[in-house]
This record gives sequence, structure tokens and C-alpha cells, in this order.
Amino acid sequence: MIVYSSTKEKFMADVMTNDIGDIIHQAFQAATGHKTGIREVVSWENSIPYMYRVLADDDIPNGVEIAIEYHIPQSSKRVDFIIAGKNDRGQDTAILIELKQWSEASMTTMDGVVTSYVGHREREVSHPSYQAWTYACLLQDFNQTVHDDQIQLRPCAYLHNYDQDDVITNDFYKEYLDKAPVFLKSDALKLREFIKQNVRHGANDPVMYRIDHGKIKPTKHLADKLESMLQGNQEFLMIDDQKVVYETAMQLAQSSTANKKHVLIVEGGPGTGKSVVAINLLVELTKRQLLSKYVTRNAAPRSVYESMLTKSFKKSQITNLFSGSGSFTETAPNLFDALIVDEAHRLNAKSGMYQNQGENQVKEIIRSAKFSIFFLDEDQKVTFRDIGDLEEIKLWALQLGAEAQVLKLESQFRCNGSDGYLAWLDNALQIRETANESLEDIDYDFRVINDPNELRDVIVDRNKVTKKARMVAGYCWKWQSKNDWPGTIKDVIIDEYNFGMRWNLAVDGSLWIIKPESINEIGCIHTCQGLELDYVGVIIGPDLVVRNGKVITDATKRAGSDSSVHGYKKMLAEDPEQAKALADAIIKNTYRTLMTRGQKGCYIFSTDPETQKYFSEL
Repeated sequence: MIVYSSTKEKFMADVMTNDIGDIIHQAFQAATGHKTGIREVVSWENSIPYMYRVLADDDIPNGVEIAIEYHIPQSSKRVDFIIAGKNDRGQDTAILIELKQWSEASMTTMDGVVTSYVGHREREVSHPSYQAWTYACLLQDFNQTVHDDQIQLRPCAYLHNYDQDDVITNDFYKEYLDKAPVFLKSDALKLREFIKQNVRHGANDPVMYRIDHGKIKPTKHLADKLESMLQGNQEFLMIDDQKVVYETAMQLAQSSTANKKHVLIVEGGPGTGKSVVAINLLVELTKRQLLSKYVTRNAAPRSVYESMLTKSFKKSQITNLFSGSGSFTETAPNLFDALIVDEAHRLNAKSGMYQNQGENQVKEIIRSAKFSIFFLDEDQKVTFRDIGDLEEIKLWALQLGAEAQVLKLESQFRCNGSDGYLAWLDNALQIRETANESLEDIDYDFRVINDPNELRDVIVDRNKVTKKARMVAGYCWKWQSKNDWPGTIKDVIIDEYNFGMRWNLAVDGSLWIIKPESINEIGCIHTCQGLELDYVGVIIGPDLVVRNGKVITDATKRAGSDSSVHGYKKMLAEDPEQAKALADAIIKNTYRTLMTRGQKGCYIFSTDPETQKYFSEL
């Protein structure tokens, strides 16, 4: 999606109106269906005139294309400014320019990271050249047209307020400066020459139109790329805040000792790349001979990852890399150099099948490692036993003498990179109030389907393409088919639609999400959390209904075999208000998690007509 698109001639005329901020803002509203903040409008007003002056050269043809705020497919990233046309050899070319209003920055010891004043405070951020280069890589990764049409991408950065110093252009960043040159305040003429070297003519077949309407490449899935990553190949580039988290973690892992322990807490919503960063850390730390493990409470991600690796790695090697969160009750202090805890919100106090071992998993993990990193999304707590939250981790870090630091991941790579969909979903489920009351103009395939049989048919049809579409449901039906295999017993039964499907797990266990035959079964929160699909079909059960516009939850509608709400009745007797509030959060978080498993689309059906009507109207 392009917010503003025109020729150079029209762009120059728009800037001369002295109203370019409002012109781009109007284009932004037309493209997205909503307004943006005044800060972004001011940033356009401050930066765009500098590009006007750079482009004021007759040797840059009036017919070259100008695009502002191009949204990279399947991510939440936008390229600030693009100039497109043909080079001297007649090749289609697009110059990607990252615009910065920075006036100063400081070096760090981290690869591709600087410190600058951003968002009202000093913070560590990607070097502009690194940022521009990785955005070009994202575009190549996601856009088939760029590859097929051999469109040349030339990334660079323009810091128009920045005086020359020995920071931004320091040789420490040479690898990225070579890939994406940076132009400073005094370099306007150099940037102009860079443009003229790469774009000499307009294109008869507009380049940006083809990019914007180009075929999207198949989505990368972490599980599919895991084997290649463990063999040392770089499958996922760290983008922006991911890069900062990764480099911070690497630095802390290498500097931590038994007497100087560190804890890094990383908060991030669905699809912000928590697992990608975690696996990249596991690979690099292991390569540097630091004793490390990838830890999750939920068995499903570990089972899928281990299954993907069995062809190339010994069972002992896999076991040494992946672990459950209850494995550290008897571990010697500081045995590990690093423990990488994914889905940390799912950590429990007690461990073991009967929850009778250990004291607290957070405590035991921090005690067992010199450095521990916890990837966290408190809105994905889905059982009464889940204790992993920011304050719990900080408390144990303090008690165990570890220095704690908190970072956030905000770059969105799930739900087609649409932050708007996630905000809409939080609003729709009434988890929190957001400004996103409509899905209009949000680039994500969300549908409300009026018959569960049709929902199944759509998912089966989607699955034919990539084998990555599945049905899931709230755990509101008993698992009657557990000991009936092979058999005919159905679990998720909706009589009025003559619909019936079996729960998963009977044969494939935690590998349900990657087994071809499992398209005929329904999964639940326990077998899909922490994993991703292209498309997900969600059946909302009677545990979540809408009455007069209010979302109401009822934990008693969950199946008795669902361990998520074990302990609810006891708590209800002791503290009814707390029990209902906790159950309400767990049920809403469950559906939020289920409805964000699909990278490309989510289709839902509710067993309750009023709830179905509510989502349809939204």
C-alpha cells in the first residue's frame, strides 16, 4: 500500500502549495481509512521539503515516480520515500530512502545499533543504513514482482539535520554503509548524484504500480526454516526493535557471570518476532560455545521444532537445545550461560505432571543461568496457573541479585503486518478500548461465516495451497474421542447445523498443526499457542457471548477436561470477584490468541446468534 503516489512534477507542485503535510495526510486517510497523529504530519512537513530541494534538478526527469509511506507487505514497516524509474541500462529501479530528522547520535558497541533521541527520550535504535537495507531485504522477501521483474532496489538514508561527525559514518558501521549509503545535512548534492546515477528515466510501465500491486511471496514460517537456521544460515533479518533486542541480549549473555547476573524481559504482542529473535539467539550463542537452551512451558512449539530437526540432528542434540520450563527444579546455580524463555507468560509456579515439584519456575530459571531472557505477552495468559508477568520476573531477578532490563518489540509480522487488526480485535473482544472500531481498509482477510460447515470448507480449500490452514475452537466440548481411535465419535458438535468434528491430539499429539491429516480435526489453545498458520478458522463456543453489545464470559461453559480453568470453582468460593475477573481475562486472551494464529487471514463462527451478529456488524 502506498499512502502518496505521483510523478516528480506533481510532487514538486504539491510541495510548492506549502501544504504538503495535509496533502499526504489526506492521502493517508484515503489509503487507510483513519487519521494519523499530528507528530507524523509535522514530520512530513519537516522532511519532505528537503527532498523537494534534492529533486530540483532538470537531469532528474519529471516523469519519474515518487511514493511516500510505502507499506511493505506482511509487515508493519513503511518506507519513507521512494523514487522509481529506469537506470542508464534500462533496468527498472527503485531508490528507497529512510528519512531521519536526527541532529545527533552516539555509537554503541552493538552491531548496527546507535543511540539517538527518539520518541521523547534517548534510546538504542537501528543505524539508519541498517534500517534502510533491511527494509529493502523485506521488500525482496515478500514481493514476488520485485524478484520476477528484476527490479533493482537501491536503499539509502538521508539525515537532513545531521552535521558530519564520526558516529553515523564511523567504520564500525561500514558493512551497512556499503549496503545503504547515508547522506547527512551537507550531502544534499551527493544524494542528488546518487539519485541521478540510479534513476535516469521515467518508466513506460510504472515501477511503483507494479510493486504495489505485485504478487506476494509465500510467507516464511519459523518452523520451516528452523533446520536451516541451526545450520548457520540467516533466514530472518532482525528488523528495527528486533535488532536492538537481539544485540542487547548478545551483549548481556557474553558479559554475564555468576557474580553479575542479568535478566532481560522482552514484551511483545502476537507476530512481533519474539520466537524468531529467540531462535536466532539460540543459534548464535550456541555457535559461540555458550551453554544455552530454548525454554517453553507449552509443549506444542517444542514438539514441532524437534520434529522438524530429527532428519538432520541427533535426538541428544535436540534435547540439549530445547527444554520445558519445569526442567530446572534441581539444576545447579548458574549452570547455563543463557536460558532463552519463549512464551514466558505461560510459566507456572510449580512443575511436574501433578504440579508438586519445585517452588517457582521463574525463580528456578533465573537461578540456573548467568543470563536469562524472557519473551512475554501478558495478554496471552490462558490458564489459571500462568504466573509469568513483568512484576513476577522483576521480583525474582531482584531477590536473586540479577540486574533486570525491559525492552519492547512492536514491529508486526503477523496478521499481514496489520497493527490495525490487532487493535480492532482488542476492541472487539473488549480487552481494551482502542480507536480501531472498524476493519474497513485494514489489509487482513477477516470474515464472519454463518455456518460451521462452510467455515470448514473454506479452511480445507485454503489448506490446498500451502498446507497451513487449520480449524481451532474454544475448549467448550468434552474430549469424548480420546480413546476412540480409529473411530467415529465426534467432539465438537453443533446439532442445528449437523456439524461434527473430532478434537486433535489422539494420534498426532502436539504435532497436530503440521500433520497433513489434521485438517480433518479441530485444535485448541494448547496445540497452537506459540505457532503460526497462514489461515485459521475459529469456532467461538458458549464461553464467550455478547449481550446488548457487552462481551460476557462464562468459565463454567468450558469442558471439564480443560486444565485452563482448573481451580476456578475453588477460587470462586473463596473470592468470587477475583475468580470472575481472572476467568474473564483468560477466556478473552484465549480467543485473542486463537484469532491471531493466521498470518494472512482469520475466519470465525460463533455458536451464539447474537455474538455472530455482533462480529458481523463490526
